[in-house]
Amino acid sequence: MSTRQYARLIDEWVTAIGLRKAEYGTHSLRRTKAAMIYRATGNIRAIQILLGHTKIENTVRHLGVDVEDALLLAERTEI
Repeated sequence: MSTRQYARLIDEWVTAIGLRKAEYGTHSLRRTKAAMIYRATGNIRAIQILLGHTKIENTVRHLGVDVEDALLLAERTEI
């Protein structure tokens, strides 16, 4: 399936459930899934790999992770 075919399919699904195509697309859904995985696991490195980012900074920016999120993760992680 080509990228364009995938985008058309997403447009059809979004329209079929009554949402506006302009507000939902392949990129926003990709970001949503990544954010959901991050919230469930707290694993930024896994998200970086899934999104194909070469720099962790891009992943952090993409997810909108802030200092509070980072501190919460650090507190939950035991060594």
